[in-house]
Amino acid sequence: MAISVVRLGSRRAKDEGTRIGTVRRPPRGVPKEDYAKRDFYDAWLPDLAPTAPVIARAHKDWSAFVKAYRREMSKPAAQRLLEVLAQLSQGSNFSVGCYCEDESRCHRSILRELLAEHGAKLHA
Repeated sequence: MAISVVRLGSRRAKDEGTRIGTVRRPPRGVPKEDYAKRDFYDAWLPDLAPTAPVIARAHKDWSAFVKAYRREMSKPAAQRLLEVLAQLSQGSNFSVGCYCEDESRCHRSILRELLAEHGAKLHA
């Protein structure tokens, strides 16, 4: 049982479980009823996505983006969500993800760290 951190729209892994989209916007041009069928996500959780002003920083200064996103995720509501996901990972397989091609330059790399800091079980 663990959390997988994935690129939304990629082929699902065996036993991946429910896929949660941690993005601000749904996939463009895809009907809502096709989100899961096309391997985007089963449930949408935009509360763990960076806000638009923070995303704008990612293209200019990655370290400033990381600090700003961590600051957003330090707010009580985000902390509660991270704690819930960490607890769920102890007994369930599920995944969280974003559309970005390169995880190393995507908020999901930081989300992976934050989940680990909250005690989540993570797939490698």
